[in-house]
Amino acid sequence: MGIKRVTMQDIADACGLSRNTVSKVFNGRGSVPETTQKLILDKAIELGYLQRPQEPVPDKSATKEKNIALLSRQKLLSHVFGAKFFPSFSDQISRLGYSIRVFEVSDEEISKAILPSPLVLNDTCGILAIEIFDKKYLDMICSLPVPALIVDGYSDAATNVIQCDWISMENFAAETTICRNLFSKGARSFGFVGDIYHCNSFYQRYEGMRHVLAEHTLPYDPALCILEKDGSEYSDINWLTEKLDAMPKLPDVFVCANDYLAIHLMTALKKKGLSIPDDIQLVGFDGSLEASFIEPSLTTAQILCSEIGRLSANLLNERIQNPDLPYRQTYVRSLPIWGKSTL
Repeated sequence: MGIKRVTMQDIADACGLSRNTVSKVFNGRGSVPETTQKLILDKAIELGYLQRPQEPVPDKSATKEKNIALLSRQKLLSHVFGAKFFPSFSDQISRLGYSIRVFEVSDEEISKAILPSPLVLNDTCGILAIEIFDKKYLDMICSLPVPALIVDGYSDAATNVIQCDWISMENFAAETTICRNLFSKGARSFGFVGDIYHCNSFYQRYEGMRHVLAEHTLPYDPALCILEKDGSEYSDINWLTEKLDAMPKLPDVFVCANDYLAIHLMTALKKKGLSIPDDIQLVGFDGSLEASFIEPSLTTAQILCSEIGRLSANLLNERIQNPDLPYRQTYVRSLPIWGKSTL
């Protein structure tokens, strides 16, 4: 026996109304008071004449303002990478429809692993952390209910399973390429200059040098390195000269964590009356403008800062739009530049 089909007359009888009134509601003809319309529609759903409309799925991206919080340990424009990264990131993220709010994270906020007080998570749809190298703080950022992207990171970040997206300039292959080239031209002893635990980039550059020594069974001698904790001493020429004087001998090549350190070390070596590259060779990293102007010009590795900025904006946008994507570790290659500070 078939199920009786519900009609407009059934709805009218159940509501105590005329069929003509019910027809006006469903056909959109004529004027019917809102209360009567609601009565008819509710009864139609109850009797099975209409299906109950499904609740719309809330758009999570619409619950927050399209604000990106950019967290930095120091003023972005005060160093080579940030000064080139920020304009391209800002331009691309703006083209994608977002606004940027920049927050400089204080020492106290780092130690307590807390966000800057003006930052309101409910008004933030994404976080980018740059020039922050504290593991506890970056772990806190990754645990937030907001998509995040870390640029560079703490010294062993590349060997950890980080619970957010991560991007960096490529360091290991570029440094390895430079050191292999110098080995092919006769260099047999290498010393590193810089705090290898300052950040992941510094550590990977150090590891690139160590790798070349290992593949040619050359000894690594810490006595030929300057590895003190990052600080203002590295810009003190007298301090650097004392470190050089304390070495049992000088290596064939000094590999420096960045161009800033290499340029100061070059000054200290010249102060000792040494010729570069005849007496000793020198390598930096960054591809800074100063590296090409100093005499002799510095062998270095060009970081594609602007490209990293644009890619960072795209990666963060993809994460915001697709929160369930697998987390990604992204490297952007660095390009060796051969200056006159090496043979």
